[in-house]
Amino acid sequence: MKIVITPRGFANYGQQEIQKLKDKGLDVDFNDTGAAYSVDVFLEKCKDADAVIVGVDKMNRAFLEQCKNLKLICKFGVGVDNIDIDYAEKNNIAVERTLGTNTNAVAEHVIALMFAQAKNIVATVEMVKNGGWEKPTGFELFNKTIGIVGFGAIGQQVAYYAKGLGMKVIIFDVVPISKEKLQAFDAKQVPFEEILIEGDYISLHLPLTVNTKNIISKKEFQLMKSSACLINTARGGIVDEDALLEALKSKEIRSACFDVFSTEPPEKNHVLLQQDNFILTSHIAARTAEAERHTCQTATKIILNTLGLEERKH
Repeated sequence: MKIVITPRGFANYGQQEIQKLKDKGLDVDFNDTGAAYSVDVFLEKCKDADAVIVGVDKMNRAFLEQCKNLKLICKFGVGVDNIDIDYAEKNNIAVERTLGTNTNAVAEHVIALMFAQAKNIVATVEMVKNGGWEKPTGFELFNKTIGIVGFGAIGQQVAYYAKGLGMKVIIFDVVPISKEKLQAFDAKQVPFEEILIEGDYISLHLPLTVNTKNIISKKEFQLMKSSACLINTARGGIVDEDALLEALKSKEIRSACFDVFSTEPPEKNHVLLQQDNFILTSHIAARTAEAERHTCQTATKIILNTLGLEERKH
C-alpha cells in the first residue's frame, strides 16, 4: 500500500514515524522538498495512493475522483475545510484528524498576538530598526475581558492562560458548557452578542463551514468596542475581510491579529497588509517543534490503526 505525506513537518520531525510506516510494508512518499506541492504534482502522487496525510492542500471532488485507491485521508491538524467530506463519506474514504496535537501551540500563539498588540511590539521593533526611539504607550492584559468564540480544546487552553493573566473570561459556544468546567476557568458562558459588546480581546476558535463563513462582518464590528482587538487563529473566511478593512480604517475597532487568511498567501500588496493596526502571521500558530512531533506521531498511529497495521501487544 502507498501513503502520500504532504506536510513538511514529517521531513523535519517525523523521520522515526516514516520508518515505522515503512517497517509495516507501506510505500511512503513524503514531501522533503522544503516547499508545498503544486496541485498537479500532488494529484499525480495521489492517483494510486491508499492513504494520504494532508495539511492545507485542497482535496475537492474533482481531485478525489481521480484517486481510485484512496481509503483514508488523515488531516495533519484539525480543520477539514480543504477536503470534500461529503464525497469522501459517499465513497467510503475515511477522514480522520489529529485532534489535540497542536492545542498548546495555537493557544500560546493567541496569547503572543495579544501581547504583541497590547505592547505595540511589532511597530516598535520596526521603528527602532529604522533608527527611531519613540515610546508608545501600551495596555496591560490584566483585568481585561477576553471573549472566546468556540470552546473546544484550543479555546479552553486560551481560557486557562487568560485566567492565569488575571483576565476576565467570557465564552460563546453553540452547546451548553457544564458549570464545573466554567468554574475551572472562572468563566461565564454568554450569548454571541455579549462577546462582541464586552470583549477587549475576541478570539475565534471555529471551523469554516457554511454557518460560520463571515460570522464576523459589518454588523458585528459595529457592536465591538473601539478599543477591541479581534484575533483569528482558526480559519480564513470566518471573518468578512472587506468589513474588517473598513472597521480598521475607520477605527471602529483598535486592531486585528490574524494567523489565517481567506487566500493564503495573500496578494503581496493586499490592502489589509498596509494597515498599521493589522497583524498577519503566516499560518504558523500550530508550527512548534513539539506540536509537529506530536502531530506526526498521532497521524502515524491513525494510519496504522485505520489500515489494520497497528502493532500487536504480546
